[in-house]
Amino acid sequence: MKTAEVSTPSDQKVLIKRSFDAPVNLVWQAYTDPDLMRRWQTAMPGRSMPVCEMTTDVCGKYRWRWRDDANGVEFGFTGEMLEIAPNAKIVHTQEYDPGTMGGSMGDGPSIITVTFDEVEGITNVATSIKFASKEDRDAAVSTGMTDGMEMSYKQLDSVLATITKERD
Repeated sequence: MKTAEVSTPSDQKVLIKRSFDAPVNLVWQAYTDPDLMRRWQTAMPGRSMPVCEMTTDVCGKYRWRWRDDANGVEFGFTGEMLEIAPNAKIVHTQEYDPGTMGGSMGDGPSIITVTFDEVEGITNVATSIKFASKEDRDAAVSTGMTDGMEMSYKQLDSVLATITKERD
């Protein structure tokens, strides 16, 4: 699989595109089932995801929290689901929860739009992140955010392959 393609289509946005060798319903499930999400969102060595709570209905809330298992430092994100179109689109707010890690990712919530499109068994996922300002966008990108996303996507490749084998 290709690595994620990252662009900045505007001063406030980051766009990440990635393809997965799996049907859209399976990729959708990996994005919306907390147990599956935990399996691929912990790709960083030494990190766990002790909190992965979400309701994927419009107005549903989510709370995700990661922990550095060596030192116990935690951070996370919270938000609300704004739009859900099964197997096609998720739109939600996202606010950084600094936990014990500290730091900031800007003043206002970001708006995350994730679209899913299957073509001949390959699911193309596009994640658009709209930050409150250019400064917020640049600060988030400077954290290595997109590198971390690609690590998670590689882990998702493995999770999807395992699930596909289990179903065959």
